[in-house]
Amino acid sequence: MVDRYSRVVFITVALIFILFDYTLSQQQILISWQERLALLQLRSSLGLRSREWPIKSDPCTLWAGIQCTNGRVTGINISGFRRTRRGNQNPQFSVDALQNLTLLSSFNASNFAVPGPIPEWFGLQLGSLQVLDLRSCLVNGAIPSTLGNLSSLVELHLSDNNLTGVVPSSLGQLFRLSVFDLSRNLLTGVVPATLDGLGNLTVLDISSNFLSGEIPSGFGSLSRLQFLNLSGNSLSSSIPVQLSNLSSLVELDLGFNSLSGSVPPELGALRNLQRLILGNNLFSGSLPSNLFPNLTQLQLVDLSHNGFNGDFPDVLWSTPSLQFLDASMNNFTGTLPNVSSSANAAIAVFNISRNLFYGNLTPVIRRFGFIDLSGNYFEGPVPVYARGNTSLGGNCLRNLNSQRSRTECASFYADRNLVFDNFGERNVTQNSKPNKKSHKSVIILASVLGGVGLIALLVIIIVMFIYCKRRRGTSTTNQRGTVVGPVPPRGENPPPPGVSLNFASVGDSFTYQQILDATGEFNDANLIKNGHSGDLFSGKLEGGIAVVIKRIDLNSSAKREAYMLELDLFSKVSHARLVPLLGHCLENENEKFLVYKYMPNGDLCSSLFKKTSSDDDSLQSLDWITRLKIAIGAAEGLSYLHHECTPPLVHRDVQASSILLDDKYEVRLGSLSEVCAQEGETHQSRITRLLRLPQTSDQGASGTPNATCAYDVYCFGKVLLELVTGKLGISSSTDTTTKEWLEATLPNISIYDKELVTNILDPSLVIDEDLLEEVWAMAIVARSCLNPKPTRRPLMRYILKALENPLKVVRDEHTSGSARLRTTSSRGSWNAALFGSWRHSSSDVAATSSAPSRKVEGASSFKQSKTGSSGSGENGHGNGHSSSSRRHSNEIFPEPLDVERGNED
Repeated sequence: MVDRYSRVVFITVALIFILFDYTLSQQQILISWQERLALLQLRSSLGLRSREWPIKSDPCTLWAGIQCTNGRVTGINISGFRRTRRGNQNPQFSVDALQNLTLLSSFNASNFAVPGPIPEWFGLQLGSLQVLDLRSCLVNGAIPSTLGNLSSLVELHLSDNNLTGVVPSSLGQLFRLSVFDLSRNLLTGVVPATLDGLGNLTVLDISSNFLSGEIPSGFGSLSRLQFLNLSGNSLSSSIPVQLSNLSSLVELDLGFNSLSGSVPPELGALRNLQRLILGNNLFSGSLPSNLFPNLTQLQLVDLSHNGFNGDFPDVLWSTPSLQFLDASMNNFTGTLPNVSSSANAAIAVFNISRNLFYGNLTPVIRRFGFIDLSGNYFEGPVPVYARGNTSLGGNCLRNLNSQRSRTECASFYADRNLVFDNFGERNVTQNSKPNKKSHKSVIILASVLGGVGLIALLVIIIVMFIYCKRRRGTSTTNQRGTVVGPVPPRGENPPPPGVSLNFASVGDSFTYQQILDATGEFNDANLIKNGHSGDLFSGKLEGGIAVVIKRIDLNSSAKREAYMLELDLFSKVSHARLVPLLGHCLENENEKFLVYKYMPNGDLCSSLFKKTSSDDDSLQSLDWITRLKIAIGAAEGLSYLHHECTPPLVHRDVQASSILLDDKYEVRLGSLSEVCAQEGETHQSRITRLLRLPQTSDQGASGTPNATCAYDVYCFGKVLLELVTGKLGISSSTDTTTKEWLEATLPNISIYDKELVTNILDPSLVIDEDLLEEVWAMAIVARSCLNPKPTRRPLMRYILKALENPLKVVRDEHTSGSARLRTTSSRGSWNAALFGSWRHSSSDVAATSSAPSRKVEGASSFKQSKTGSSGSGENGHGNGHSSSSRRHSNEIFPEPLDVERGNED
């Protein structure tokens, strides 16, 4: 009995020792006091919190992001960590302690601010390093050439920083490198040819920099490469044929460069290619017939904004996996194939706008969810399947607004020996050739009418000059033009009551009983607010779907017009930044209902400051990253209305309450009942200046806002100031108090002095020095939007670009924008010119500004670079400095090159 008991005790003790030994081996307790001291120094120099790295605990077991092997530190991951308050006061790239971690194989500091240059010793002391990840760390300065000594390096991530200088050729020595990412920096020079020796590369991304020169032909030897992204630079010349050897390539992105010539047909050998992006270059010629037949896995093709011509490749219509096709703004021609397909109909995007396509619409477009066929020469009736999310403006289609003139359509078809259907009317003389006598008569008649027209024009100019001279100083005029757009201009009468509108394609149709059930019979507890176009109620549909329902009382003629125009808008435009319309209820005679998707975070007014869950009723402020995200989202929505709709659409009610926010603070523009087509001609301001007429104001004769994009820009500037200052109510008010506040605030925004913006900064914002530069940049954008002269305000697409790259607005380059533009006239340098003009502009919107005077080269050099004249800076000397030069040098936003304007107007 005793022997049996002793045996049990012995076995138990043995098992305990075995389990204890196994536990120790799994915990990997740090055994090097030198490495522990190095980690403590790193903790102090980076300002890491005790929550992540508790000082009294073992780093290998309880410190977040520390990886150990055999009691030695082999990996550090501080991605997304937050600094202590003291660490935030002076953040630096202070990681000298890493030199003592001799076995370190991975260092990841992505999304952790370490402003400063990468130390030279990185490539000399960290010989075991395999992964270096410094994405979005605010790293600046040049890339050390010593990084080429890291022979064990497998992944190098340096994207989304402020790195300058050239790409060191020594990086071509990193033969084990698999991922090479330097995207979204400020790098210049050429793409090093030495990179063609990196035979293990699978990802090569050097996009969104300022690189120039040619694409190295040696890249064709990178046989394992799957992702090649060189977009957003100023690369020139043609595509090397050798790229066709990249048999593993999945994505080829060469967009937004200055590449020219034709597309090599050899690229058809890239059988694994899924995404081909060649948009926004200078390519020309027709696409090779053997380019696409073998690319059966294509999901995305972007050929937009080039000079392609000839027939469009038939094979692209039937590529089974294609989800996105953009061939807009080229000279492609031909007809749509008469085939039918329904694959991917919910997600596919198809854009062939602004080309030379013609003929009838066919069922092939059914496979696409969003279609843009505008700016072509399609004719005939519009089939049912072509309605809904389809842009058809600027064609020759029947029974549609915003189509080309009869003469223009007939001329196009006659030049190609084709028969035009004449909008369904009788075609008498379209194909008959006029004889010489009638031709001569036409010339004589045109000459007479031209002479009479010229005389009439001179008389009109003289009369207008005299009239405006008398009226000058008393009031400004409101010049209205005739606008025909996808939605009627504000002020037109709605269709008469007897005319029914077909809005079957605009969401679902709900019954009145469903509306009552959803809102609790319009219980006051569900009332959100009384809007100017209708009362808004929260509700829930069957299945628990949260919605917002707008009730429109048709006893008000203004509301009747607003709801029909809003439905018409949703039937013709679609974008992710517009509030989703789920459906409608139109069965009642005196009341109509529109059903929208519910936005959990309400609008910007209610989300900028929210009550906390504590008992002291304190307010929690949105952080800066979220505010910048909201600004970019709103700019995307307005940019779509202004620049992607034909003709441009004006929101007319841009304010904090119309910027709706979903559960992830993604923006959805609301208050769309005021949207209408832009009034007047786009070049009206130039005629105004020529005739010296009074400047058109932002208010119409009736006191309502003009339907101009410049008015939206002004209102958006006030929204940006709300985000910067935290002062609510600016964007929704035009009273004297708001005007006085703006006059007192704008002098604190200067391109020359960052610290001034702290005088108006929202005190609830907690930001470090680097985020302050983004706030400063947004304030400068806001100020340019608030220019009292509508013609001097920036276009929304330039505002969006600036908000997406705020640091480029305020940080100088080694090379000035004007010098860069003198070396190239391509559209690829437009990115540099835009931000160069921001930095070097001396414009001040408010008359009370006190910015220091300095000689700079700004927008004037941008305008003159196209013609080759050197010009002078803003403070040029002598009488030879023209008024035109002075005018452009004072503009914060330059106008794009004429060749670009011709493609985008």
